Amino acid sequence: MEGVLITPLKRILHPKGDVLHGMKRSDAGYKGFGEAYFSTVHAGEIKAWKKHLRMTLNLVVPLGCIRFYLYDDRLESPSKGQGLRIELGEDHYARLTVPPGVWLAFEGLGPSVNLLLNVADMEHDPMEVERAEIDAFPLN
Repeated sequence: MEGVLITPLKRILHPKGDVLHGMKRSDAGYKGFGEAYFSTVHAGEIKAWKKHLRMTLNLVVPLGCIRFYLYDDRLESPSKGQGLRIELGEDHYARLTVPPGVWLAFEGLGPSVNLLLNVADMEHDPMEVERAEIDAFPLN
């Protein structure tokens, strides 16, 4: 999908606790820093649909497993009308970069805590986000 990046991340194993990389200023997808926040999603629950008009999302799942659904309805995008589905988590540790204008939903797959970190390029602004009901776009 146009502008979406999936960046493998390094996990450094340590017997007393692992180190999980998230994002560096030199990484592709880094557009500046606005805020970082965590969100959880329960197993089997879907949080849908949200589209940021100016914000770039950088999503990492350090605990559990989350399936992300993306839908591109940007008028001038070469991937207009396309969807993307990807699972991130402990077994597929990577960062998903979502550019402005792409619809996003996500579903908790892990049996306990499914934790998401977003490193956004701007502070949350409720005026720059649109929302839609779960059936607005296909999940497949």
